[in-house]
Amino acid sequence: MTGPADNPLYADLFGDAATAGAFTAQAELAAMIRTEAALADVQGRVGMIPSASGDAIAAACADMRIDPATLAAATARNGVPVPALVQAMRDRIPAPHAQYLHWGATSQDIMDTGLALRLRPVLDLWQGRLDDLLTGLGRMADDHADLPMGARTYGQLATPTSFGAVVAGWGWPLIEARRDMDRLRAAVLRLSLAGAAGTLSAMGDQGAQVRADLARALDLHDPGHAWHSDRSGMATLAGWIASLAASLGKMAEDLLLMTQSGLGLVTISGGGGSSTMPQKQNPVAAAALAALARQVLGLAAVMTGAGLHRQQRDGAAWFTEWLTLPQLCVSAGRMLSLAGDLLSRLHPDASAMQADLQTGNGVIHAEALSFALVQVIGLDRVDAAARVKDLCGQAARDDIQLTALASAEWPGHDWPHLLAARGLGLAPSEARDFARTVLAL
Repeated sequence: MTGPADNPLYADLFGDAATAGAFTAQAELAAMIRTEAALADVQGRVGMIPSASGDAIAAACADMRIDPATLAAATARNGVPVPALVQAMRDRIPAPHAQYLHWGATSQDIMDTGLALRLRPVLDLWQGRLDDLLTGLGRMADDHADLPMGARTYGQLATPTSFGAVVAGWGWPLIEARRDMDRLRAAVLRLSLAGAAGTLSAMGDQGAQVRADLARALDLHDPGHAWHSDRSGMATLAGWIASLAASLGKMAEDLLLMTQSGLGLVTISGGGGSSTMPQKQNPVAAAALAALARQVLGLAAVMTGAGLHRQQRDGAAWFTEWLTLPQLCVSAGRMLSLAGDLLSRLHPDASAMQADLQTGNGVIHAEALSFALVQVIGLDRVDAAARVKDLCGQAARDDIQLTALASAEWPGHDWPHLLAARGLGLAPSEARDFARTVLAL
């Protein structure tokens, strides 16, 4: 990879060393060597190869390290690293046992199984980060369930809501992502053992048993069939990451708007500085999170498209996965860590939110007033809406509060109190429901 995540200048902004570690050349080779060793051990136990050979191969692989650079030229020629890897392994395994290495398997079996082994700790890492993020969101939603702020639709003030409900809105899709992790693991953490064209013919009638035993040995799911050209597991992973990116990116976009000059509904401590404007406290983390979300959504689309395979195996489609998956996963891991860090530095500004609610002389309460006129005064619903629309125009023209105009038009009622009582609707309860749901996960 040669993207910004690998560049020392930008690695702390866009990179995630913990996720990237699963995609190094050494990690990939180690996973494939582990797969070859386990395959030989299982085949030795069922009598497909001599048991002594299975033991010898497993023992030789235990501490085997192979320099990736020594396989590079052959990989470029063959399109896969496995042929050169198998030869390098055989050179380190004593005769006559070396001949039984890679018995009946094909390159894609070894690579796809090795990928599953590498993805398992990645999914565990992400789950831990997601759990921490949800815990923080739940706490923030509960703490600010009743903090009023203006909701916006199409960028315009609409009706009041609460900051806790806004936070819950960020978090609900993440709860679904967390609940989907078991399904994700089942789709991704599966063994591949199907042989050259998916028939496992070289293993005869023992193929199904070897596949099942190998899955148990590696603690992977046995799909019970070949899946060389079935990339639904990778599509499931890409779709899960895309959904995660959309959710985290939405939070980032909201925060970029909330922190803009003249609004300042929230603050994010530790903002970035400018080379020439000393007053700036740029919301760098939110901007990076939004940028990563856009990148991830694009990469996820490429991964999904790579599921279009020709015939039993397709090099071009498979190569597309290799080109896309590492960066997709690194960016996903960074999004989770960045979102958690961002949340820890996020603080709502109640006074700014209150001032925002008064923007436009309180016309944010127009909907509440129109319904109150129906229920309190007895106006027709259509007529009430039209009357309130006229009052909103007058509030803007004459710089008068909407509630003052309502009091003049329909005296004898405490309009500020009546409208405030309707203001937040279900927002506080939704915030608290979200917090309780997080605790129950």
